[in-house]
Parts: sequence; C-alpha cells; structure tokens
Amino acid sequence: MKSVTVDVVLPCLNEAEALPWVLARIPARWRALVVDNGSTDGSAEIARGLGATVVHEPRRGFGAACHAGLTASEAEVVCFCDCDASLDPGLLTDFVRAVREREADLVLGRRRPQGRGAWPVHARAGNLALSRMLRRRTGLRVHDLGPMRAARREPLLGLELTDRRSGYPLQMVVRAADAGWRVREVDVPYLPRAGKSKVTGTWRGTYQAVRDMSRVLAEPATTAAVTGGRG
Repeated sequence: MKSVTVDVVLPCLNEAEALPWVLARIPARWRALVVDNGSTDGSAEIARGLGATVVHEPRRGFGAACHAGLTASEAEVVCFCDCDASLDPGLLTDFVRAVREREADLVLGRRRPQGRGAWPVHARAGNLALSRMLRRRTGLRVHDLGPMRAARREPLLGLELTDRRSGYPLQMVVRAADAGWRVREVDVPYLPRAGKSKVTGTWRGTYQAVRDMSRVLAEPATTAAVTGGRG
C-alpha cells in the first residue's frame, strides 16, 4: 500500500446521516480517519463500509476525538474537519497546498454562513468574543476558531496539546502562535449541519465550550519552540 500523504481527521458522534456526503468529498488518494466517539447510530459501520479508516475513542470530548485521530495518523499533513456536513472537506486541498508549499504552518477555515440556521447567533457571539481574546493573548488577527484546518503532523504532535474537550482547537492556535507559526485564514462556506449539534446547538453547550476555551486562554505562554515545519 502506498504511504498516505494526507489524513483527514473527522470526529464523529452519531453522524450516520452526514457521513455519506462528507466521505464522498474527501479528495482522491487522501485517507479519511473517522474517530468514533461512542456513536449509537451505526456511524462506525457506515464509515467503514464507505472506505474510511475508523478509530475508536471511548473518552467523550471533541478534543479527545481530534487527538486520537492525530495520534493515529501516519501522514505528512493532517487536516481536521467536522463530520456533520456543515463543511466540505474537498476545500481542504487549498489548505494542504499552502502547508506543503511553506506558505503557512497552520491554515484555518474562516466560516461564512450559507443560509438560515447555519450558525446560531449565540454560537457566533461566543466565537467572536473568543477571537478577540485570542488576539489580545497572541497578537494573531484570527476571526474564527472553527474546526477546519491543516498542518504538518510532526509539528502538531510537538505542540503537546492537552485539552480534550472544546478547548482543543483554540489550544492548537495558541500554542502555534507561541511557537511562532505562520497562521493563515481561508474563507469557507458554512452550511446548516445534518442533525443536532452536540455543542453549539444549545446555550448550555455553547457556554461549556466558551468556558473550556477561556481556560485555555488563561494558560501561561509555552516556552518550547516548536517550528511549523519550515525549512
């Protein structure tokens, strides 16, 4: 089997409805790593039947699922994307190109809502507040802390991310900034998700996510220099 050069980590908790759409849009010759986080709707079996590699992570949490996918990856470049059909993984080709051509060390998708219900007001407000806090903490002019992103695997592992809940995506950006990575944002369409969100679909979920991320922002700056793979 040829070595995998790009892995797409897809955290999954009861996404049977969305999986066929999502997996059909994974670019050719890339590998989909569906991280099943305790689904009860047959998501793992559906993903496996559609050709994805399934990783099981019994500990609940978005960060736990993402990190399980990262540690299971064997690719040069790792991408992350939600598994709920709100984001098209086919758009990650430009992210990967920028990483491979050394234009950026970490590429983030800035979500642009398409249609009603794509991004609840309370979730958007929480994201805006955290983005401003991130700017004050790191100096990065980042507008969105969404889940769609790409970077090289080895430097990502070197960041030694510890959050296993909703703070994981933010901690990745904070530690990358502390290490001097070049971070780029790319606009991506954000579609109404399939099914109900486990986090931003409720005020309680949004509050928990903001609390997790606020805790990450309160962490002291890391001192270890982990380059983003420049050379």
